[in-house]
Amino acid sequence: MNLDDSTGKSASQVTDTEKVKCLIIGSGPAGYTAAIYAARANLSPVMYEGLQPGGQLTTTTEVENFPGYPEGITGPVLMEDLKAQAARFGTDIRWGLATKVDFSGPVHKVWIDENKIVESEVVIIATGATAKYLGIDDEKKYAGSGVSACATCDGFFYRGKDIAVVGGGDTAAEEAIYLAGLVNKVYLIVRRNELRASKVMQERVFRTKNIEVLWEHQTKGLIGDGVVEGAILWKKKGTPEEEEVTIKIDGFFLAIGHKPNSDFVKEYIDTDEVGYIKTIPGSSKTNVSGVFACGDVQDSIYRQAVTAAGSGCMAAMDAERYLSEKHG
Repeated sequence: MNLDDSTGKSASQVTDTEKVKCLIIGSGPAGYTAAIYAARANLSPVMYEGLQPGGQLTTTTEVENFPGYPEGITGPVLMEDLKAQAARFGTDIRWGLATKVDFSGPVHKVWIDENKIVESEVVIIATGATAKYLGIDDEKKYAGSGVSACATCDGFFYRGKDIAVVGGGDTAAEEAIYLAGLVNKVYLIVRRNELRASKVMQERVFRTKNIEVLWEHQTKGLIGDGVVEGAILWKKKGTPEEEEVTIKIDGFFLAIGHKPNSDFVKEYIDTDEVGYIKTIPGSSKTNVSGVFACGDVQDSIYRQAVTAAGSGCMAAMDAERYLSEKHG
């Protein structure tokens, strides 16, 4: 049987091969902005939207901090606007999931849904990151109705209210401190009897009067009529002192990390220990010539729609310059 070296599948299972000039993997603010700029530069971009067309913002209700929308806009509508703008300039937008790549040669190969190969001169990776969740059913039940994984995105809606932040690392400490400046009270739910956050961040948490750290607590569930109104916690779970505690809150923020959606390119693309794609500072260039990364898949610090959009612009401009230099 004739096996394809990169997939281990028989060549007959790969039903189609297509050659394009510019391939964008993933949608969201980074991918759509890259598409807008690439299309206007006559790169004829082809975009595969991935599992979650529009990215993380499609799970966000109100977006009030994206420039140009003084009254705010919902995440799904904002993404539809960006998608329409990308399509208007000629982006070929398709549904499909990039499953593996071969970046070993001058032409970059990307497998879509494991049955099609797209060969492209330049590839822009805009696959984003996925927030880590605890895995309890109530997180889905109250998604967008009190459950959030982004304090800077949604904290404003909880001014003067009581909220909880889950996590014990730097991200959780930072988000708790940020939210403490907006809300009445922050409960920081910590599974262990110590914080993993850096000493500096720990000291800032302990100095913030309206943060109460709930040591050795784990979340059992959330309660509320349509929206989050409280959380049921286990205190000292699995010990003789185990007890159930209920706190009254209006918002439940997860700060236990994000997972960049980069596994499918790790064989060829350099990432950090978490999985964020490394780019050359001041650019979107990866370690592979002609492959660029933008948005949350390469940004562990800001993770905002507007910064993702900006990096998408950078990726398209870097790709256009690369092609200009390549073809003279």
